[in-house]
Amino acid sequence: MTAPLQRPATATSPPAAAHPDPHGSASPRAVFALSLAALGVVYGDIGTSPIYALRESLHGTHGVSPTPENVLGLLSLIVWALVIVISIKYLAFVMRADNCGEGGMIALTALVTPDSARARLRRRRLLVLVGLFGASLLYGDSMITPAISVLSAIEGLEMVTPIFSSYVIPITIAILIGLFAVQRHGTARIGAIFGPVMFLWFTALGVLGAVQVVLHPAVLAAFSPFHGARFFAHNGWHGFLVLGSVFLVVTGGEALYAD
Repeated sequence: MTAPLQRPATATSPPAAAHPDPHGSASPRAVFALSLAALGVVYGDIGTSPIYALRESLHGTHGVSPTPENVLGLLSLIVWALVIVISIKYLAFVMRADNCGEGGMIALTALVTPDSARARLRRRRLLVLVGLFGASLLYGDSMITPAISVLSAIEGLEMVTPIFSSYVIPITIAILIGLFAVQRHGTARIGAIFGPVMFLWFTALGVLGAVQVVLHPAVLAAFSPFHGARFFAHNGWHGFLVLGSVFLVVTGGEALYAD
């Protein structure tokens, strides 16, 4: 028996380069659209932190008096919390630990647990419990963060006029119901709606912040960790209690690897 003849390659055969490369670079328009959608889905929580973090540090239950030294110390703690937790911990280390491109507690737990070593069954169970505990913290944060963010934003209306004082809770509930009703349509539609909104929000934060830096350039001293250390030295244990409010600025940063 002779082997079947193979059809020779002809000029009409499409070249291999004609097929799109799934790992190739996307067009600038596609990258911009994806970045705008991610801005609304992933980074929205980070952008809402300025609404309540500084206010809780100065006027909350454990807030400190708003003296220039305390304000500069709090700003220094906020800056270095963002640098250490977001830029160094998440971007430099956590983002490198992925399970075939997947992130989050469950994916990383599956990565570190052994597959077949029966003698390590106890260790496997311990790692799974630790992973589930971490996932429960993430889910707990996702439950309370929308309510806190929306409630803090609506409470800001009281600064304009006290007429909204009795309507803060009803307005918050209505907004949350609307948000969760839209989420069932998927993150693509959420990103398309909230991406431009968050872009305007970040632009407003940047413009207002730049204006205030020009008017008060002394605030740039907050980049020095000396002021954060001096804040703890002057306030003692009370300063460590305020640190809980300072870390509100990094809430939502876990979405970088979890989503």
